[in-house]
Amino acid sequence: MKKLFSLLACTMMAISLTGCGSSGSSSKNVFNFASELDIISLDSTKANDGMSFNAIHAFTDGLMGRDKDGNTANALAESYEVSDDGLTYTFKLKDAKWSNGDPVTANDFVYSWRKIIQEAGNYAYMLGTDGAGVKNADKLMADQEAGKTLDDKAMETLGITAKDDKTLVIELENPCPFFLDLMTFPCYYPQNEKFVEEQGKNYATSAETTLSNGAYKLTAWEKGSKATFEKNNDYYNADAVKLEELNMLLVQDPKTAAMNFDSKANDYCTINSELVDKYKTTENFKQIPEGYLFYLQINFKNEDLANANIRKALSYAINRQDFTDNVLKDGSLPAAGFVPTKLSTGPDGKDFRETADKYTDYNLEEAQKYFDAGLKELGKDSIDLRLLYGTDESPMDTMAEYLQNAFSKLNGLNIEMVATTKNDRIYTKQRNGEFDVSLTRWGPDFSDPITYLNLLLTGNTNNYGKYSSAAFDQAMDNAKKSASNPEKRWDYLIEAEKIAMEDYAFIPVFEKGSAVLQSQKVKNLIQKPVGVPYDFTYVEIAE
Repeated sequence: MKKLFSLLACTMMAISLTGCGSSGSSSKNVFNFASELDIISLDSTKANDGMSFNAIHAFTDGLMGRDKDGNTANALAESYEVSDDGLTYTFKLKDAKWSNGDPVTANDFVYSWRKIIQEAGNYAYMLGTDGAGVKNADKLMADQEAGKTLDDKAMETLGITAKDDKTLVIELENPCPFFLDLMTFPCYYPQNEKFVEEQGKNYATSAETTLSNGAYKLTAWEKGSKATFEKNNDYYNADAVKLEELNMLLVQDPKTAAMNFDSKANDYCTINSELVDKYKTTENFKQIPEGYLFYLQINFKNEDLANANIRKALSYAINRQDFTDNVLKDGSLPAAGFVPTKLSTGPDGKDFRETADKYTDYNLEEAQKYFDAGLKELGKDSIDLRLLYGTDESPMDTMAEYLQNAFSKLNGLNIEMVATTKNDRIYTKQRNGEFDVSLTRWGPDFSDPITYLNLLLTGNTNNYGKYSSAAFDQAMDNAKKSASNPEKRWDYLIEAEKIAMEDYAFIPVFEKGSAVLQSQKVKNLIQKPVGVPYDFTYVEIAE
């Protein structure tokens, strides 16, 4: 009898687990999204990586968001007005509320925007002229860098004001043609001042210390493993949200993620090049543009790399077409310049890359000629270069191996591989100038060429190689001053890229695509190569 009872209990447990939806395919209201990456931060004033943006957007809305087709649309903004000179935006807010019952107010935006500048968040620069160009943002950041204290009185000069609880006024230094698109980005999201201050340093470090005004509420977060979200029934647009539960399965390597997809333990995952041939003929296989540009950051403090012929040789030694077609095989494309394809459209209706020149080519014979010329100018027979890359940044290791082989074909060049982690690469070695050539990438924050070109400005915090060109800086300044003349502005941006690329300031390699597996049951998942990579608001699991 005891044995029979145990058998029945096990059977009932198995049925119960199946009904609860332990995988995306076993419950029509649950979506399991697998990622090779981890969530680094849930604080919108500190986060600076795509996976963190995905998570933050799942439970937070900004002034603007995306509609079901992925187009920029009103989110917390009920309406807005723009002054005739394009310098003042006045937003009226919807009747939305935080998950603790507090209303979302204009002050939530004022507090968050001031906070990111005061705390020198990674994306604080997006409030300055490298982004939205909010009035006095550049001055405040310059004062802070000079050691001045940004007290409340100083922060009141920032061009964002809560006229009343439902009216937000934003003043700009210059017209910003992509301002509304910017407002979809997490660094511009609001935060509830009272709640954040109560949590102190613990804010956004757990599910309990986050607050939602978005489509979902974070209910559990185990770093490096899983984040669980449930539908926010108090969301102002709750009728549009079909999922009951969203699970982000974190740090799953592609092989494991694919196995879990096959067993229906996840509904969506990214696979690597080794798995493409296995899945490319299946109905679940897709190739999508990620928007990331992978490139080589050059340290101009290195006397050998300061030589233009050496840099040019490195670029000509890379067979980008072979790498993307035969090694990556994930939909990635060879980079033609520093502004990727399908990022932005000019006043003439053409993609930037259609109008701009092509600045990359493969010719090993020419590469050797440039390299020999460089060696002669340097008075050397050979040079040694360190190639820095992160092993936890797929497909950086694949890229590093390919480049090592490509560069080894240049007679007189000795390559030392320096493998590390992404954080160490960026925040230690690059930040301190401890590199020669660094394999890095950049994802577009908004749909405009300056999201890339700004990286080359003298003094830009992400210009770790210290490239500096008065001609480039002038062209970019001219573009900013021509905001009211779209055609003229576009011409200056094309000119700026030409200057930098002919200098081989950075060496673009490829535009990242992704090979993914997506269940046929998953509908209305928005994936964009710009800003927040994934929007889960409208996801449905079809029966």
